[in-house]
Amino acid sequence: MAVKARIFQPAKNAMQSGRKGTKGWRLEFAPGAARYIEPLMGWTGSRDMNAEVRLSFEDKESAIAFCEANNIDYTVYEPKQRRLHLKTYADNFSYSRIRG
Repeated sequence: MAVKARIFQPAKNAMQSGRKGTKGWRLEFAPGAARYIEPLMGWTGSRDMNAEVRLSFEDKESAIAFCEANNIDYTVYEPKQRRLHLKTYADNFSYSRIRG
């Protein structure tokens, strides 16, 4: 059974305003086994230990080199480009704005 992984650049958290932690690349393994519900407490469990592993890399090329050196099948997900909607505070009071 071949191990599969995905390489991506993490997105900004919805609870943060800055972009810290979004410059590097991350490698996460795809789930190899289905999750199950533990009968005593009702918690969700898994027998797949690779699901807990997250590796961080400085750039995409080093993550790809790691996968190729360890015979890991991988998929690279390119990040979406940010779209900035630049406007000034004065635009909130503009006469050209539709007023209801």
